[in-house]
Amino acid sequence: MTYLLGLRMDGRGVLVVGGGRVAQRRVPVLLQAGARVTLVAPEATAALEDLADSGRITWHRRGYRAGDLAALGDFWLVHVATDAPEVNTLVSAEAEAARLWCVRADDRHASTAWTPASGTAAGATVGVVANGDPRRAAGLRDAVVDGLADGSIDARRGRERLRGVALVGGGPGDPGLITVRGRQLLAQADVVVVDRLAPTSLLDQLPADVEVVDAAKIPYGRSMTQDDINRVLVDRARAGKFVVRLKGGDSFLFGRGGEEAAACAAAGVPVVAVPGVTSALAAPAAAGVPVTHRGVAQDVHIVSAHVPPGDPRSTVDWAALARSGGTIVALMGVERLAAIADALVAHGRPPATGVALVQDATLPTQRTVTATLATAARVAADAAIRPPAVIVIGEVVTAARELDILHEGRDDPAARTTAADAGAGDQPVEGNRVL
Repeated sequence: MTYLLGLRMDGRGVLVVGGGRVAQRRVPVLLQAGARVTLVAPEATAALEDLADSGRITWHRRGYRAGDLAALGDFWLVHVATDAPEVNTLVSAEAEAARLWCVRADDRHASTAWTPASGTAAGATVGVVANGDPRRAAGLRDAVVDGLADGSIDARRGRERLRGVALVGGGPGDPGLITVRGRQLLAQADVVVVDRLAPTSLLDQLPADVEVVDAAKIPYGRSMTQDDINRVLVDRARAGKFVVRLKGGDSFLFGRGGEEAAACAAAGVPVVAVPGVTSALAAPAAAGVPVTHRGVAQDVHIVSAHVPPGDPRSTVDWAALARSGGTIVALMGVERLAAIADALVAHGRPPATGVALVQDATLPTQRTVTATLATAARVAADAAIRPPAVIVIGEVVTAARELDILHEGRDDPAARTTAADAGAGDQPVEGNRVL
């Protein structure tokens, strides 16, 4: 039998013996808890060496010597994880004599303490000890943490209710790409103000009493004005509700997140922003196009193309982009593709520069077509590419084809989801605007 105890390690010393993979997993967690870590090992992983070089841990670059436990510092806890059983036995014996708890990685039965499989979700820390069986403990931990994160374990029960507004970026489309923090806050919501193209399949997992406000902005059709959205956020929060503003992509990249944050701040409503995975980077990655690549592109420019080059409302310097030679990622530009290509060529980009258009990025309906600046508008029209689609322009497109990593569909089995899981018919979006 074991007695679980949460240790408050802030400022307290921990001795770690051994610099391999086990130590690499445990040291960062100890540092996060505020512990002062001393490492004894003749060699260490690169990650541990970096921690030592930056002064975050003290590293004695040698093997453990009898008496080190008493000589090297004032310790409250010992972790030993070397590949030499005799060393592990020596360290654990000295810890026992000093009445210090010792976690021994090579022999759980010889340990006086076990490290629980731990995780954090919805403001709770979960620790599982399964009679020293790390695999079973990790499996149970994952089940509980996942349940807290997705709301299947009622994260609102027994907790102090949150107040204010959270601006949550929902990611590029696939509901699995919302951040863990975003899922946690969504599970806490009393009110969700959601865009049409956010990962709306997640709404089905919310309790029935959660109010869902449709803030859809349909291209050339019905839409909820930004002023109305701001008013809902402020009014519901002032009524004591916790409001989640769920968007696609990232709220602060062409998503009017700054306007909503300013409206809340002006009304005295607490607001927090949770970054999302932006389609500007996720779409090229999902299509197998690296927006930077050694020897090909060292800079990336993300632009809004909701107005064409030459339009007085546009603040994009297309001439400078053409001269830069770097990768250009254009959002909201499908219908203005011909004007974009013409402007770039007119200002010096070669007509043969590669172009990739990624439609419905990260969803089961994702597809990619490739062309050049000279042919992009025609190819997109022939392929009936429609919003939302992300346009990638640059030599990285050609490099991806040469490396054979560019693909037309989601042909990675690990990335596939069912239409129901992904929210069939929902499309990725940056904030409120269709790409």
